[in-house]
Amino acid sequence: MKKTLSITLASIVAISGLQAAEDLSSMFSEGKASGQIREFSIVRSVTDTRPSQDEYTRKANAIGGFLKFETAELNGLSLGSAFYTTNGFLLQSPRDDSNPEADPSLLGPNNEDYSILGEAYLQYKRGNTTFKGGRQKLTTPLADADDYRMLPNLFEAYMLSNTDIPDTTLVVGHITRFAQGTFGRVYSGANLPNQILAATAGASAVDPKNQVGSFENMGSYAVGTRTDGVSVASATYTGVKGLKVQLWDYYAYDILNAVYGQVDYSMQLGAVKPFVAGQFIKEDNVGDSLLKNLGGDGKIDSLFWGVKAGMTIENFTAYIAYTETGANDASDTANGTEYANAIITPWGGIPAFTQGMVTRHMFLAGTKASKAALSYSWKGFGPDLKTIVYYLNHKMADFNGYTLDDASEAGFDVIYNTGFVDNLQLRLRGNFTSDFYVASTGAVDWDEYRFIVNYNF
Repeated sequence: MKKTLSITLASIVAISGLQAAEDLSSMFSEGKASGQIREFSIVRSVTDTRPSQDEYTRKANAIGGFLKFETAELNGLSLGSAFYTTNGFLLQSPRDDSNPEADPSLLGPNNEDYSILGEAYLQYKRGNTTFKGGRQKLTTPLADADDYRMLPNLFEAYMLSNTDIPDTTLVVGHITRFAQGTFGRVYSGANLPNQILAATAGASAVDPKNQVGSFENMGSYAVGTRTDGVSVASATYTGVKGLKVQLWDYYAYDILNAVYGQVDYSMQLGAVKPFVAGQFIKEDNVGDSLLKNLGGDGKIDSLFWGVKAGMTIENFTAYIAYTETGANDASDTANGTEYANAIITPWGGIPAFTQGMVTRHMFLAGTKASKAALSYSWKGFGPDLKTIVYYLNHKMADFNGYTLDDASEAGFDVIYNTGFVDNLQLRLRGNFTSDFYVASTGAVDWDEYRFIVNYNF
């Protein structure tokens, strides 16, 4: 880190020349601080009908957030940094991972508090080109912040974007390291069922419990072996009214290559705004095929596709979606390659139209998933309030490596941007799963509620 900061400062001086002192002073004095204070409480009531299991409730509370500072631009150059922290309170005793009633998804390893310098980057803009290098937050289809609990996923990356072509954004970059957020700790890489679930749900296949709070090599985090990281390229086109087309390629050295595509189209027909969308993911093993660290030969040849259709009428939106992933056969299970037709996404990023609040089975091999959702904005009645309800069903196939039967989930989301305190948001979420995990001896279901307070400044 010291070496990176030295290079950064040297670059500033080189660009600024002899008048660096005066310009550097205004660069920092005109900078802006921002941040978020977040309180998160979660309660999950679990029913486990397997032998020697029972009903239990797990819960956790945490407070934290981030504090960020961005300098003003100097000849197109700016710097940014952000400090993230999460701290538990009123926790179950003992609070560590040995206690099944202590929810792991809000804190660090062994349910400890942690803090991290999550962002430390240099950004340079010239014309329609922007370069951003260093620790940063990414929001891309298959490498994403996944900010679903206390702290998000963060990346060490070097990204270049350009908009010289009309209505087109081009991005190329390379990601070297990954700092998992707290959400990934809901998974475990202890055995095959948990490995394949974690790897297809945005987390490490080998250890999503303890690789939290530090930046790890992309390969070491995902499959337990160091690699040269992940190279990214994309093109996004918005030149036709109501149309957006995007194509992304992620080359994860010695693991896999993933191609993601999505097309969205909407139009206005009087008071009605219908919309449709389609998506696909294609993955193939590359180089040393390091998925073999999970068993088998490391080969993957998977395809996922989905469609979505809906409409908005004033403050009301409704949609339905369907997705499908290619299926395994008996030989895949026999060879230990349950990932052969699955979609592997260990660095966050779950763009599937059929994702649930907790159920992410749509990327397991052979899954046919459907989802229906309704949302309504109550602004017309005064309060800045939005309510969402949804239902999804994942029809599971044989040889998926995780569960033996179909899974379903219903849920709601209530988001209230208060008027009595500026920038204060209150949020209540709930999900109710049926057969999230099914073994030959029983199944696991739960009801879960989350209360979240976000104050932005």
